[in-house]
Amino acid sequence: MKRILVVEDNKLILETIAQSLTREGYEIIKAMDGKECLKLLDDNNFDLLITDLYMPFINGLELLSMLQEQGRKTMPVLVLSAGGNEDNVLKAFEMGADDFMIKPFSLSELNFRIRKLLMNRK
Repeated sequence: MKRILVVEDNKLILETIAQSLTREGYEIIKAMDGKECLKLLDDNNFDLLITDLYMPFINGLELLSMLQEQGRKTMPVLVLSAGGNEDNVLKAFEMGADDFMIKPFSLSELNFRIRKLLMNRK
């Protein structure tokens, strides 16, 4: 079973994503901010990281930067953000994001992109 870490500070969005992905057969671990995410990454292995861009403590771009600097980006990263301006999208890709989705998004598209990212990882 593929393990996905979902980092999102909006509890409703986090739970919606978690429920949808659980139905797709993934094991979902949830974090509400970048700090919690880093701790989970220290203690676990994941097949995919889904992260919001704007979060308390450590935002998504800082998280990507830290993972790159520490050589810990070992899984695909999908960034979600309501701030989908071109600068944010390009910065996320420059910092190692593998995909970017702008909120609001459809769960079917999210599921499709996840399958594609995981398939490309093999």
